[in-house]
Amino acid sequence: MAASPHCLSSRLLTGWVGGCVWYLERRAMRESHHKFMHLFRNVNKQWITFQHFTFLKRMYATQLNRSLNQQVKPKPEPMVSPFLEKTSSGQAKAEIYEMKPFSPSSLSLSRKPNEKELIELESASVIEGSIDVGKETKEEKQWKEMKLHADDLPGILARLSKIKLTALVVSTTSAGFALAPGPFDWSCFLLTFLGTGLASCAANSINQFFEVPFDSNMNRTKNRPLVRGQISPLLAVSFATCCAVPGVALLTWGVNPLTGALGVFNIFLYTCCYTPLKRISIANTWVGAVVGAIPPVMGWTAATGSLDAGAFLLGGILYSWQFPHFNALSWGLREDYSRGGYCMMSVTHPALCRRVALRHCLALIGLCTAAPLLDVTTWAFPAVSLPINLYISYLGFRFYADADRKSSRKLFFCSLWHLPLLLLLMLTCKQPPGGESDKGEPQS
Repeated sequence: MAASPHCLSSRLLTGWVGGCVWYLERRAMRESHHKFMHLFRNVNKQWITFQHFTFLKRMYATQLNRSLNQQVKPKPEPMVSPFLEKTSSGQAKAEIYEMKPFSPSSLSLSRKPNEKELIELESASVIEGSIDVGKETKEEKQWKEMKLHADDLPGILARLSKIKLTALVVSTTSAGFALAPGPFDWSCFLLTFLGTGLASCAANSINQFFEVPFDSNMNRTKNRPLVRGQISPLLAVSFATCCAVPGVALLTWGVNPLTGALGVFNIFLYTCCYTPLKRISIANTWVGAVVGAIPPVMGWTAATGSLDAGAFLLGGILYSWQFPHFNALSWGLREDYSRGGYCMMSVTHPALCRRVALRHCLALIGLCTAAPLLDVTTWAFPAVSLPINLYISYLGFRFYADADRKSSRKLFFCSLWHLPLLLLLMLTCKQPPGGESDKGEPQS
């Protein structure tokens, strides 16, 4: 069995010398662990000093070669409002902000930079770049006055007057004038055409003037001229006045007082009843349908000077057509109407919205059947109009059953061509001028 070094030394050396050797060996065995840990700590400190030396060497190398500087990219800028002018995104991305260069005198290799100083150096470079970015974004986001150019004024006024809606109003008025019995008077027709168009432009302009705070919240209407500030409210009201006064004057003194009274009533109904009612009750849809039904009645009264059964029939067709048209349109804009604060059937009563659209699609079949009974058209009209009326009724049923955007879009686009085609069929099947009188006379 092997003997330990301690036992071997005690056997070989005895007496005072042996005791001294034994004491020294025991002390060396106890302090060996502490000396090893102390040596490891010294080596670790020397390793940290070497790391600092490497960092200073790299900083000195980047000072000699500027292309090695650390580059900091700015944070992505927030979304710019559509009302503010935007700069090109490529130019913003191309800007690179460099770190603040260090002077060689400040990089003393004999001094060890601590952790706090390193953080301050990095934060100083980032702050400097963010200050530059903040200055540029603040300049970009400043409100700038939009200047009105004479070349842009016709287009702005056309959008203010809702030129497409005005064209629809004038076309239905012209259809009512053409379907009325009696000879076609071109001078009276042109006065009716112009007066109705001016009245429609006035009503639409006043409507946009009242709805500026609410149109700014809707994606569908946020680019209107008054919302974007392209024209002043005073100019909009002045334009509406300049359209309303001559328009009503043409209808009253150029055509007849009954047509002028209907024009004044329609402007009042649209601006003072329908517009504020949109934020109060879903009854605004029925009021708006009455507004859309009056133009063909105005065309009929302009030609005949009286309110006959045929005038109410044309008004009824336009009244019923508007429900599938508008209800299908509003179904896809429910979020927009809700954001704008409008009280629409599609938002508050979705089931009623679909039912009403289907009912009035079916009502169009009955109204077209009543046209020959009232001597407005011949009996061929109910037959030739039945296919398109059945088709829009089918789409109205699909909209009622499916209640999705796809079916509502199909119904809306069908309504766009359904009305012009229906009015064209009525004109082709119009009752001949002597048909009514011949029917009442006995045969000789």
